[in-house]
Amino acid sequence: MNRNEENAVLVRILEEVELPEGAYEKADKRYKDLGDWLQRPDSSCTEYDPHVYAQGSFRLGTAIKPSQGEEYDLDMGCKLREGLGKDRISQEGLKNQVGKELELYRTARGIKEKLAEKRRCWRLEYADGMSFHMDIVPCIPEQDTGRTLLRKRMIEASNFDENLADSVSELAVSITDNTDPEYAEITSNWRISNPEGFAKWFESRMRTAQSVLNEREINTRASIDDLPYYRWKTPLQSVIQLLKRHRDTMFKAGNEDSKPISVIITTLAARAYNGESSLESALENILNRMGDFVNQAAPYVPNPVNPDEDFGDKWDSEEHKQLHLREHFHAWLRQARADFKTILARSNSQNIVEAATKGLEINLDKRQVERSLGLSPAIISPATRIEANESPKPWCES
Repeated sequence: MNRNEENAVLVRILEEVELPEGAYEKADKRYKDLGDWLQRPDSSCTEYDPHVYAQGSFRLGTAIKPSQGEEYDLDMGCKLREGLGKDRISQEGLKNQVGKELELYRTARGIKEKLAEKRRCWRLEYADGMSFHMDIVPCIPEQDTGRTLLRKRMIEASNFDENLADSVSELAVSITDNTDPEYAEITSNWRISNPEGFAKWFESRMRTAQSVLNEREINTRASIDDLPYYRWKTPLQSVIQLLKRHRDTMFKAGNEDSKPISVIITTLAARAYNGESSLESALENILNRMGDFVNQAAPYVPNPVNPDEDFGDKWDSEEHKQLHLREHFHAWLRQARADFKTILARSNSQNIVEAATKGLEINLDKRQVERSLGLSPAIISPATRIEANESPKPWCES
């Protein structure tokens, strides 16, 4: 069975999960438009060399279609690269500097919803045919001492080679946080973040699928380095999309706060990925191995580009204790393994259809499944359904 045939069911599911045509391009135009606005001659940010960039799932090419009634969430950074430092401006001052220009942009573009201040960002709400909200995080480059420490920790704790550690550490930034007690003061104690560095690390994991990338270059007639990540379409990106859809299906109807966050799924999947060229083998390997990269004690899921940051820091926090986050992550992983094992079994079309419906809310046509897998309805034998009580659900009481 060739690659297309063996992954036919997964490819069909991905078609339902993928963003609609043009979503990435529209998001790309929006952050570039905002960047042009901040760099216009009469902008109060122009002298600070503003740089606007996408981050999160849109940057990585792992975004999925939101549930009905939900918006597309476009995360962006706004880095003022020159002339400002922690010795010159407070977090509050930086946030207000960017916020002033965002309010002018909102008015100029006819955005009706008011600019909303969040803990670390400003939110712009669009209400056109494809509803987006943009979360813009104001930031400045991290100081040399901080970047040097990050570089050292990435080599020691994340096993980065020196070249990767150098390039990633250069992208580190300091961000604002209005819950910080020193938010309004001139201080060196800012929170460090590195979404661009995370994207570069993620790229290094995608590059392990070199045969896939070579194929993309041939098909697009362009160097892979010239393509945005969403057009790389490696098995790693597709697996993450499948896992996020399964997660969203399992944690809904009032249980959204209990679900594993996307950055944990993305980090563990990227670490588990071994460069598999087929979607099916990548999915099986990642599901089998991603749990191995969860530590037994804090930091549970270290940020690879800042190992002292724990993406699972809420798992043990008293504030989030009632959400049972650690237990629900492992419950979700067990259920995902069970559901995708059924989908990949290629022996019983009815079980495949049921697993896709219950685990992913994807309706597959039973006859199409049989045709794509080369199954004859006459020889399909009954299979035991996976009972819900074999894999804990997030709404179960602990």
